[in-house]
Amino acid sequence: MPFALFLALKYLKPKRSFTSVVTVISVLGVVLGVAIIIIVRAVMTGFGDMWREKILAFKPHITIRAEQGVIQHEDALCHRIEAIPGVLAASPGIESRVLAEFHHRILAPVAVGVDPGHPERLHQAITNLVDGSLALANDGVLVGIDLAGSLGLRVGDKLLVHSPMNLVKPDEVRFPEELEVRGIFQAGQRDVDADFILVPLSVARDLMGMDKGALAIHIKTDRPQDIQAFAACVAAVQQVLGKGYRVQTWQEIDRELFNALAVEKNMMVILLMFITVVAIFCVTNTLIVITVQKTDEIGLLKALGFSSRQVLWTFVLHGWMQCLAGAVLGIGLAMLVLTNLQHVVDFLGRCGLQVFPKSIYGLDQIPWRVVPTEIAQVAVAVILFCSLASFLPAWRASRMDPVVALRRE
Repeated sequence: MPFALFLALKYLKPKRSFTSVVTVISVLGVVLGVAIIIIVRAVMTGFGDMWREKILAFKPHITIRAEQGVIQHEDALCHRIEAIPGVLAASPGIESRVLAEFHHRILAPVAVGVDPGHPERLHQAITNLVDGSLALANDGVLVGIDLAGSLGLRVGDKLLVHSPMNLVKPDEVRFPEELEVRGIFQAGQRDVDADFILVPLSVARDLMGMDKGALAIHIKTDRPQDIQAFAACVAAVQQVLGKGYRVQTWQEIDRELFNALAVEKNMMVILLMFITVVAIFCVTNTLIVITVQKTDEIGLLKALGFSSRQVLWTFVLHGWMQCLAGAVLGIGLAMLVLTNLQHVVDFLGRCGLQVFPKSIYGLDQIPWRVVPTEIAQVAVAVILFCSLASFLPAWRASRMDPVVALRRE
């Protein structure tokens, strides 16, 4: 065993002294700092996965629009697109903001025109029905649970939907469509549950003053999160379409949301990293205390012929081992907390502290996912900071004059 490592382990051995207490506190600081960073990153990653899954479950993966006007021969175009490998479903669609009225209560949701026979092909999220069914034929409408609560709607009620064309062409008066509420769905995302209604495609055409055609073609794929497979599918769709169409993917449409989540996650990590930096400064203080207490031993070692490099590495390794122990224990603590995260949240809820209200997030459990590369990044950052923090007291000890050190004794 190298002498520097042997001496570092000797100094690290627990003793009933003030130095041992300071060392334990320093290690605990690193443990808490590492654990908090990993827990926060795992929860933020889980939230990102949650929003991505909910968006992909309700919204199309690929949206096609005509460069000018409306899409003609939409059914034939959908059949050609569905023949592409990787495409699960393609359907014409019309989306527009409308006015929904019930008992003199008015809201302005987005009406989505869908295939009345199989609305769940492109909107799997609506299969989570609170009440009713998915039957949209004969002027039916599906509404989100939050929208239904705001208007006081129940299954079987008649909802008046006013056309936006009354504002575009005020000289033409269009009577509202009276639709029967067939089902109330809960997608688990407030933006969807409070701001969307699903109507038959024919009703959407009437609301927009269209006799035929569609404003968009909505496509679902089998692997929207597989970058290579999804890119190949998008390229195949573009090849089938030719010129005159604009293709948008789900990443492009919801880019702002995912960018906001990424920025928030990075900012949280940067802010919480300061906790670990403070803990590492505690390690520096511990090394300073040890070098002061071991001044006579350092002087004796150098008088016996041990090099400054060996003394330097002794205290650098001492700091490394503290941070390494803190990083390992911090990772273990983070995994323990994440595994029992819901129990912790439930306990805090019983104590009167609502950490994750279901009424706000629409989820029964806090989502989380640990990314191994993120754990490795935290561990490497801790070791790097520790190396920088350990160098100053170690360098001071290595430059100590043995004559002066022994004379102090």
